[in-house]
Amino acid sequence: MTTAPPRVDDALLARLRADLVASGFTVAGVTALLGPMASAALERDQALPAQRVTARATDPRAALVRLFTLGDPVDATEVEAALPGLGVAGAVELGLVAPEGDAVVARCDLRPYAADGTDWWVASDLGELATGRPLRPDHVLGVGGASTTLASWTPRPAVGRALDLGTGCGVQALHLGAHAGEVVVTDLSERALGYARFNAALNGVGWDVRAGSMLDPVAGERFDLVVSNPPFVITPRGGAVPLFEYRDGGASGDDVVRDLVARVGAHLEPGGIAQLLGNWEVPRGASWTERVAAWLEGTGLDAWVVQREVQDPAAYAETWARDGGHHPGTADFNAMYSAWLDDFAARDVEAIGFGVVTLQRPATDRPPFLDLVDVPGPVEQPMGPAVLAGLRARAWLAEHDDDALLDVAWRCADDVTEERFGVPGEPDPRVIVLRQGGGLRRGLPLSTVTAALVSVCDGELTARAAAAAIAGLLDLDDAAVRAEVVALLRDAVKDGLLVRE
Repeated sequence: MTTAPPRVDDALLARLRADLVASGFTVAGVTALLGPMASAALERDQALPAQRVTARATDPRAALVRLFTLGDPVDATEVEAALPGLGVAGAVELGLVAPEGDAVVARCDLRPYAADGTDWWVASDLGELATGRPLRPDHVLGVGGASTTLASWTPRPAVGRALDLGTGCGVQALHLGAHAGEVVVTDLSERALGYARFNAALNGVGWDVRAGSMLDPVAGERFDLVVSNPPFVITPRGGAVPLFEYRDGGASGDDVVRDLVARVGAHLEPGGIAQLLGNWEVPRGASWTERVAAWLEGTGLDAWVVQREVQDPAAYAETWARDGGHHPGTADFNAMYSAWLDDFAARDVEAIGFGVVTLQRPATDRPPFLDLVDVPGPVEQPMGPAVLAGLRARAWLAEHDDDALLDVAWRCADDVTEERFGVPGEPDPRVIVLRQGGGLRRGLPLSTVTAALVSVCDGELTARAAAAAIAGLLDLDDAAVRAEVVALLRDAVKDGLLVRE
């Protein structure tokens, strides 16, 4: 049976918040209690190490972890001691717990969350770890891998209005509150919005909460920043797979993300940014860049799309069948597995990509830029500052011609190094790579000409003067050297390997 989201009562929530602070029920506090091994196991949804630690601990944090994270019944006297201001009676009144004999049991998941030096608490439905059962279709997800990925990649300029589209329990909105004057949150799920209202009140913030599908609740409105972890999971429509509200948008294939990309530009102010996660199908014989580029035609938006992962249909089906709490080898799992394979086969899908979509409405009258790249490896955490810098660099490049690039005195960014690889005994390197320590951690191969250019990028000499000197030194054609220099500049500047003073 699905329980209702917890109630909003400002007086009781103030007591709860004070109790959570006093007990040290924060990310740092819980990590210190559990230790690295149990904390890491819990991240993998393995409860036993945390159960062993908390079973022998008398700390109030242990009672709260057992109650709200592990889903164990906890003696009412221990809960009373852990929440002395709120008390068991107050927790029951809020709908956080229910009596069970001499113990109480959690009716929702409540756990600490932190970012950028700020501590929050996030309530959501109890997961499979606590219930031991598959998730229900109306399950409200808490802090998960997709939500932390989106939060990490979101640029954070100070903005007037921000929209969290498909907010779920409100994780992205918590981040937005730190740099947006007004935060609007939307979701189709009324249960999700109930949790969002509770989390806003618990953390002492205010959001404009609206019910409705995708962009419908903000028709005719514009924002400076839109973030969305949309229900992007590609789900067969035949009924064999549960239609979880938190991940299924009710459309076939990758239409949810495609339609969002097509429509979101109408809701962006000039210079406004949309940061999205998404999946895309790759039909046999096609490329992911062709598919995503087709979505962007006619939108007028700048687009920087980073593909982070690729799965074949079988691996994709296995991932999302397990996500709902079903286990390989069971009849339900096999039925879902087959349904996914049939669905992808019907559209001749060869692979499914996952990535981060960054869109921007140009602030000036210019053609939009398009940059679609594969980056499967580790990147800087958080990526938001690099995304913002990358958007600004790409916009500058789109607004300036080659002569303007050559007239800048570029310098290597502070995190950039040069790697040289050679054969023992040979005087000259075979390969030279310009390596970025942060951002996308790119490595750019250098030629003799571009290595010479980078060696003098100290912010003093313009690229034009450097190109002329290199052409003279190596006895090369001036125009050919300038063309090679410009090509490197456009590639290195967009991701911050070379910067302007």
